[in-house]
Amino acid sequence: GKVAKNKTGTTIRFWPNPQFFDSVKISVPRLKHVLRAKAVLCPNLYVSFTSEVNKKDNEDWQYEDGLTDYLLDELDGYELLPDEPFTGQEKSENEMVDWVVVWLPEGGELLTESYVNLIPTPQDGAHVNGFRSGLTEALRDFCELRNLLPKGIKLTAEDIWQKCSYVLSLKMEDPQFTGQTKDRLSSREAQAFVAGMSKDAFGLWLNRHVKAAEQIAQLAIDSAQARLRAGKKVERKKISAGPALPGKLSDCTSQDLAQTELFLVEGDSAGGSAKQARNRIYQAVMPLRGKILNTWEVDPTEVLGSKEVHDIAVALGVDPGVGNLSGLRYGKVCILADADSDGLHIATLLCALFVRHFKVLVQAGHVYVAMPPLYRIDVGKHVYYALDDKEKKQVLDQIKAEKIRGKINVQRFKGLGEMNPMQLRETTMDPTSRRLVQLTIKPGDATNRMMDMLLAKKRSADRKAWLEKKGDRAEVL
Repeated sequence: GKVAKNKTGTTIRFWPNPQFFDSVKISVPRLKHVLRAKAVLCPNLYVSFTSEVNKKDNEDWQYEDGLTDYLLDELDGYELLPDEPFTGQEKSENEMVDWVVVWLPEGGELLTESYVNLIPTPQDGAHVNGFRSGLTEALRDFCELRNLLPKGIKLTAEDIWQKCSYVLSLKMEDPQFTGQTKDRLSSREAQAFVAGMSKDAFGLWLNRHVKAAEQIAQLAIDSAQARLRAGKKVERKKISAGPALPGKLSDCTSQDLAQTELFLVEGDSAGGSAKQARNRIYQAVMPLRGKILNTWEVDPTEVLGSKEVHDIAVALGVDPGVGNLSGLRYGKVCILADADSDGLHIATLLCALFVRHFKVLVQAGHVYVAMPPLYRIDVGKHVYYALDDKEKKQVLDQIKAEKIRGKINVQRFKGLGEMNPMQLRETTMDPTSRRLVQLTIKPGDATNRMMDMLLAKKRSADRKAWLEKKGDRAEVL
């Protein structure tokens, strides 16, 4: 259309195509939330929503002090700590982060929102992980400096964040997201940047606002004490009256089932790297030598004849075939094997062991399979990890589409032992960046039938027929 010379701006008109969408109806509340977020993240920006369908939906937004005004507006009526929220803005050559944080000592509905380049990230990601880490470390340092922690108390991120509301906004070049909807930031450099900036800023703030800082610390300490009291109700079994723990088990120090994890790692080499990569407070590691016994058809009374199975049972504090988990020593049992075909075989045998002989452990949701990457892809300063060939192709296509400069180097991990401890921690053991798949059994599902067909000696004919029918689907790694 025609526009006067002194008028500037852009008009965009679009309609959803019913050929591609289940519904062409636009969610007004969701759209208004996104528009309001733009006003929040850009101070003094005036945003207006006008509905031709329902004038009652019309609304305008403008925030002079964006993040703070928005947070206080949303938490109106709640008791806040501190009275004036902790705010910050830090920048580097290629990144800038803004935040506002406040605690609700009496509880209430928390506001926890994060954004990257004005894009909402409802599933958080690297920037939020870095923010949590930075504030947690700063408060720990403050408590230790002032000797505020009772004996036996160690603060976790959850203790500090249990009653915390925040809005976090990161601006950066070339952000990497998980999935097409950009719900979660995966750029690892963002985590280090936000963690460092927020830790330094919060540390200074705590020491300048000692009274409020001590009240925040007490909130976290109260949460930690409540967590420990709850943990004692399910405190793991003491080993003094039972068999000695396996010598190759590197145990953790925590006894809190909500945190503790046991990694069953394929091979001594990878086991050594995992021991260096782990968090010694809540992660235990036990290497397994080679392929364990196929226990699918082994009687529960005889399965402990296998040394590997015996050691697993002792480490877990649970005997095969029993329905009682009172002695369970870890909240998560994580199977960690190579990403190649041999590793998948070992993982399958371990899954069979748990499904057949530790079924109650699986039903209670305690068993997981770690998903280590098969490839590392370097281009310029960017590092990507790919689970398999399909994901590798997606990463390479993404690099090409985004025209990222630099020589592309693709490294294939032949096994977990090829990863250094830092890589293993980052890709497989760190809760903020790893991928775990929970092993589940649902009543009436085909798990037992499938396992029996794959692992029972008497089912060789069925196995052959199945391979002839579906063997071409396999991707040999």
